Amino acid sequence: MAAPRSRVWEFLTDPVAVSRCAPGVESLEVVEAGRRFRATASLGLGSIKTRFTADIEWLELQPPGRARARAHGTAPGSTADVEAVMQLAETADGGTEMRWTAEVTIQGTIASLASRMLGGVAHKLSGQFFDCVRQNVEGSPAQA
Repeated sequence: MAAPRSRVWEFLTDPVAVSRCAPGVESLEVVEAGRRFRATASLGLGSIKTRFTADIEWLELQPPGRARARAHGTAPGSTADVEAVMQLAETADGGTEMRWTAEVTIQGTIASLASRMLGGVAHKLSGQFFDCVRQNVEGSPAQA
């Protein structure tokens, strides 16, 4: 991203900012500032529509280079568990390289009914999320 690592870090560790980029997020509650959050989001997989409530927790914060988070979400008849790791590195031109990995486990009705669509939907939603992040952090400091 064409933005300093500190700006990318600040944006991606701010749950309110991130929630504005996360597709389907309807609400966000800060449970413990800088540590735990609860979000409600709607998800559509073809004709299957559901609403998840997720508890998110920072497990590790090493500013401005590495963060690890865990989330557990529930929807009627389904659960989702996610562990994500973000690593940020400065580039030679003053920008930021981001590496993001996530392990996702979905069980229950959604997994059994929509398993063939999950990969494509996850890829699409991830693309929308990171496009929004890029637009926010690459803008002027007043916009970010």
